[in-house]
Amino acid sequence: MLRRWMPERATAAPCSPSINTSCEPFAGLPADGRLRLLSFNIQVGINTERYRHYVTRSWQHLLPHAGRTLNLQRIAGLLADFDLVALQEVDGGSLRSGFVNQVERLAQLGNFPFWYQQLNRNYGRFAQHSNGLLSRLQPSLLEDHPLPGPAGRGAIMLRLGEGENALAVVMMHLALGGRTRSRQLSYIRELIGSYRHIVLMGDMNTHVADLLLYSPLRDLGLMAPQLEPTFPSWRPQRCLDHILLSSELTLERVSLLSQSISDHLPVAVEIRLPEAMSASRAALPVR
Repeated sequence: MLRRWMPERATAAPCSPSINTSCEPFAGLPADGRLRLLSFNIQVGINTERYRHYVTRSWQHLLPHAGRTLNLQRIAGLLADFDLVALQEVDGGSLRSGFVNQVERLAQLGNFPFWYQQLNRNYGRFAQHSNGLLSRLQPSLLEDHPLPGPAGRGAIMLRLGEGENALAVVMMHLALGGRTRSRQLSYIRELIGSYRHIVLMGDMNTHVADLLLYSPLRDLGLMAPQLEPTFPSWRPQRCLDHILLSSELTLERVSLLSQSISDHLPVAVEIRLPEAMSASRAALPVR
């Protein structure tokens, strides 16, 4: 069993999203069958625009900076048009972020009814290194999954709808090393094995050919609509950020948002759900 790779602390269990009470929640799937998704590694709100900024702005990984508030506002402006957002390298509320939970703040600024912070590296008051989920749709299931390998990497699994027509969305930040990354993808492959409709999204730290042809995902027949480089944001050379789709999901639009806010570029897609999923849809307004 793949679970043997996980440390004792990493036992995955269902959890509940936090609720932004200023927004009206919705259940189920979109009434028009379309879903807009975005994945973004925000580098804890640090604006990196050149290689030298890794050195000159490195102190911002430890200490607060006034520009981080403005950066969060810029990021929130990008998120406004999306239904589900996967965030990587988010701070959950420590000294460097001015004790602001960046997932919660982006949920507030973007008017997302549901949000979840997955804490992966807890350095107390100094850093709360996390993944984040923002959703306009109420999940029927939400799970927190620390990933195999050295502590510090995780995945969030969200399910929309019920039964055989449910949509499973897994948001992740994978390891840099190929061997560890393969173990993490094996775990995710087991996690989604019973689902027909799948979305995988996040900073996967490898190229799409590795994911689709050589990784434990290779037998799933996934589509990779986004092939443009995402890193570094000021001169993209490597495609590390992906949104992968199962074959029954129809791609309507894909875009790479050219915003030098982080050292990664955000990836966005709009998909259309299969007609068979219509019975699971709730009465969300048609866009």
